[in-house]
Amino acid sequence: MLNRRRMMKRLACASLLAVLAACGSAPVGPGFYRVERGDTLSKIARSNRQSVQSIVRWNSLTNPDSIEVGQVLRVAPPGGGASGGTSAGAIRSSGAGSASASAAPRPAPSDNAPASTISLVWPADGTVIRRFDGGNSKGIDISAAAGTPVIAAAPGTVVYAGNGLRGYGNLLIIKHNAEYLTAYAHNRALLVKEGQSVTRGEKIAEMGDTDTDRVMLHFELRYQGRSIDPSRALPPR
Repeated sequence: MLNRRRMMKRLACASLLAVLAACGSAPVGPGFYRVERGDTLSKIARSNRQSVQSIVRWNSLTNPDSIEVGQVLRVAPPGGGASGGTSAGAIRSSGAGSASASAAPRPAPSDNAPASTISLVWPADGTVIRRFDGGNSKGIDISAAAGTPVIAAAPGTVVYAGNGLRGYGNLLIIKHNAEYLTAYAHNRALLVKEGQSVTRGEKIAEMGDTDTDRVMLHFELRYQGRSIDPSRALPPR
């Protein structure tokens, strides 16, 4: 029974990781590569005949050892300039280690900003005790009293409701469109179910302290599977 529970928890974690990258399934333009499970920066650099240093510089990476499944990286010089024998388009490595051309071209996104935007409302009242830094903090933390309402920051569909991912406690993930999703962690209670549609401002959970040492909401915004700063899409407070 214990082994069965552990296996179910691992499967839940794997499923959630896939959900977190779900917004990153669309094709990327030439000169870009979407990170897949098992990738490292050095592997990506080798596959695209670039140096690790170049990819770090083009993507403004603060920690080369921290890349995420679904993250889109520039793997060709901005503007199409030469950089030590690069090919004209991105090369995607297959599971067998071979390479194939990337998906059909489309306009490439900016290096540092999403190609489209989303407008959010604050998911909870309270004090921001930690902000996004792209490294140790993948979102923002909002502290308030236990039971404080947690609301949907934008309309969408609940694609995950559970506690299968270590470190997030009772977690909700809402998919807003093909590119954006939001995550709401450490809740005391979850008030919506997977597959349910929610509206902007709808109460979806109650703030709590599951899998953390204080009452707070950990809130993440992801664009094409990559964590971005939620404060850029939130109104001033």
